[in-house]
Amino acid sequence: MSDTTTPTLSKEIAAYEGIRSGLETDHLGKWVIVHSQVLVGIYDTFEQAAEYAVEQFGRGPYLIRKVGAPPITLPASVLYNPVAAHASG
Repeated sequence: MSDTTTPTLSKEIAAYEGIRSGLETDHLGKWVIVHSQVLVGIYDTFEQAAEYAVEQFGRGPYLIRKVGAPPITLPASVLYNPVAAHASG
């Protein structure tokens, strides 16, 4: 994973924070995608949001966040050591 992923994700989070209040008023409990600092879509489930994000943007980075939920802090190992989708062998 490149060193630019974390700063880019920070920009996505900052963009979300800029629109969070309005989202919490109109879309509380929904799932949103922020990509390239733009709100891309609003979904009823995480699965719907994730499917769309992967189809459109591949591995990212992009932010999928549940509106109204507190932010999740991931350990650095998750940010810098993604799990392979399949085992090599």
